[in-house]
Amino acid sequence: MTLLSSPKVGKATKIKIFSFAGPHMRTFHITWFSFFLCFVAWFGVAPLMPIIREEFHLTKAQIGNIIISSVGITIFARLFIGWLCDKIGPRITYSIILILGSLPVMFIGLSNSYESFLLFRLAIGVIGASFVVTQFHTSLMFAPNVVGTANATTAGWGNMGGGATQIIMPLIFAGFISLGYVDTAAWRYAMVVPGVLLFLMGVAYYKFTQDTPEGNMADLKKNDPAYRMKAAESKGAFWKACKDIRVWMLFLIYGACFGIEITIDNIAAIYYFDKFKLNLETAGLIAGLFGMMNIFARTLGGYFGDKAGIRYGLKGRVVFLAFALFMEGIALILFSQMTVLPIAIASMLFFSLFVKMSEGATYSVVPFINKKAIGSVSGIVGAGGNVGAVLAGFLLKDESLTYSDALFIIGCVVTAVSFASFLVRFTKAHEAEVQQEMNESLGSVQTSSETSVPALA
Repeated sequence: MTLLSSPKVGKATKIKIFSFAGPHMRTFHITWFSFFLCFVAWFGVAPLMPIIREEFHLTKAQIGNIIISSVGITIFARLFIGWLCDKIGPRITYSIILILGSLPVMFIGLSNSYESFLLFRLAIGVIGASFVVTQFHTSLMFAPNVVGTANATTAGWGNMGGGATQIIMPLIFAGFISLGYVDTAAWRYAMVVPGVLLFLMGVAYYKFTQDTPEGNMADLKKNDPAYRMKAAESKGAFWKACKDIRVWMLFLIYGACFGIEITIDNIAAIYYFDKFKLNLETAGLIAGLFGMMNIFARTLGGYFGDKAGIRYGLKGRVVFLAFALFMEGIALILFSQMTVLPIAIASMLFFSLFVKMSEGATYSVVPFINKKAIGSVSGIVGAGGNVGAVLAGFLLKDESLTYSDALFIIGCVVTAVSFASFLVRFTKAHEAEVQQEMNESLGSVQTSSETSVPALA
């Protein structure tokens, strides 16, 4: 595949996965890898919870509070970060998140009680807002015909960190054990590793990316009158986004997919450890399979969303989203009832496929809600994911319910929420505007090819 840029809009109309040249693909790769590291750091303690639970003598309710704290603060962080992206651009915003977010990750080992651990877990949750920057930055770089696929891939490969951490962190923990450290010290030193990587990535993000295909926002506001006019028109964009019912429907929908994914990321290892009496490494490996499905599953959601959009317009994107979310709910109900390990793993992977496709399909719709407030819309919808995780966390901490019971209830709720997709509607004028933008982007590619204008690599 060749990556071409429209001379008019400056956005890439195709994705060349193996290219790092040009601002489009360089941003594509740097942003997904940054989000991957954020996920590893965000959920790094999750596969180590059996050790931490024993050290701090945690109850089921306390573990529930820790899960809630890890995702609760992200609600407010995502709202703020979405607004900040619109104001100062994704490059500086992401660098700030990565560098400041690395500190509680490295220092969580200083906790010596349930209360101090809870506070560090709360602080670490802020890095979950990195998702908003990932989606915002990708949306600025890619044209309508591929933006859903691009958004889904950068987010999906980043989310893959939630699966990788289930495998990586127990191995790092085991490495420190082999060096002679006891369990209570090994998990603390293990968390320093992702913290250091986050800090280094923050420096790299600032140095090697730019805000838009045309340049950085600060320079464009200073030197480009047309860009200054666009920036002025987008004033009050956050409040306009807040008044749009479609934004809140997507907020609810994203809570029913991403919110459930990060809930499973938090409990999968301890779920398999307790229910199937597995050791820490085996439970972590199986839990990791859930997250590793992101290597392709979320991309599929964005890809099919784009294809439905090209063929049936924005309505096609919404219908596909409703289908994926409905299947996610059914699959979760099935997984919650499995008691035989191989069947439980198979049903978990089936559920994982649709939860991630639902996420990709959601963000194949988001860039078309309000193009003057992509950051704000992305932030509000992204915050919905964490609201879903918080609500699921309250259910999971209930001492009267097993994890299986709670997951069954959540599956029923997700199935019901899938019908909210049909409240995300677009006017004929909006449909025509998006179609025209897509035709212009694709037409400019044709023109570039016919006149031998060099393509971006």
